[in-house]
Amino acid sequence: MSASLSASLPVFPWDTLADVTATARAHPDGIVDLSVGTPVDDVAPVIRDALAAASSAPGYPTTAGTAALRASAVAALHRRYGITGVADDAVLPVIGTKELIAWLPTLLHLTRDDVVVVPELAYPTYDVGARLAGAEVVAADSLTQLGPRAPKLIFVNSPSNPTGAVLGVDHLRKVVEWARARGALVASDECYLGLGWNPDAPPVSVLHPSVCGGDHTGLLAIHSLSKTSSLAGYRAGFVAGDPAVVAELLAVRKHAGMMVPTPIQAAMVAALDDDEHEAVQRERYRRRREVLLAAVRGAGFTVEHSEAGLYLWATRGEPCRDTVAALAELGILVAPGEFYGLRGARHVRMALTATDERIDAAASRLVS
Repeated sequence: MSASLSASLPVFPWDTLADVTATARAHPDGIVDLSVGTPVDDVAPVIRDALAAASSAPGYPTTAGTAALRASAVAALHRRYGITGVADDAVLPVIGTKELIAWLPTLLHLTRDDVVVVPELAYPTYDVGARLAGAEVVAADSLTQLGPRAPKLIFVNSPSNPTGAVLGVDHLRKVVEWARARGALVASDECYLGLGWNPDAPPVSVLHPSVCGGDHTGLLAIHSLSKTSSLAGYRAGFVAGDPAVVAELLAVRKHAGMMVPTPIQAAMVAALDDDEHEAVQRERYRRRREVLLAAVRGAGFTVEHSEAGLYLWATRGEPCRDTVAALAELGILVAPGEFYGLRGARHVRMALTATDERIDAAASRLVS
């Protein structure tokens, strides 16, 4: 069975970068790895202290999350993003949001008779999650393929990975209305919501009252602490929204043993309650973006979208693998746009998740 399942999945994209990775590593000044959005900055002391204080946790954690964690998540959603009306029991911690995204169609009992809509340019896990459940995948720009059928699940990602594009309130409102008219669930991946760079068009949650009118029926917002709090290694995230859907996810996850460890839950409380460390991390990324963006444009690239999140979506009008190879010769490793869909075939994605020194090194190489 496992062989059959793995055969139905695509090749893991980053496994195809072995040759260019070796080229980039051979650079005299070392590699600048901008290919994966993995945090590199130290975890804030307030979070590490909370983790250590909760480290004597011999019993099983609660799948639903501690009362403190659920309350902190509700408060942070309101304080940071203006989201109102989320009840404590409409929040559920998850073992990193990639886990939730990959298993959401299965947890919702979707089958091969069901359709999952994914963004046209997208993080590959939306597609993988649908495949794991055996469901059909349709890209958002190809909805005419549905005919009279209605999707069961619609993934939305704003700010986008890989493009950094932000969906405005009007767009999100139309998605919600379209989904509700067809009885579809909207799952909004909002892990970059706190990293908007255009003050005139800040990212907004699908749960924001301006989008949903304060009614969270049929809506899930997926939030990660990996980016804003550098907790990728903690696997710390949560989902919030429709209380009935969250209750169903909780019931299934109890049986499956999908529990966030108790010390991690305590660390999440500290991260969600403290806005200062988040602001410091945001400023780090803002500075890195400023440096890299100027260098990329100075090297002749066109940068599209990229108004939010942790990536620059760049092109110089050639096949993306040619760009990847050329940058590898400079010791800079980036992700080919084709990883994210056919429309990315002439783009590359450059992550801001490298140290200040490495970002400066990349900038120097690009403009020299």
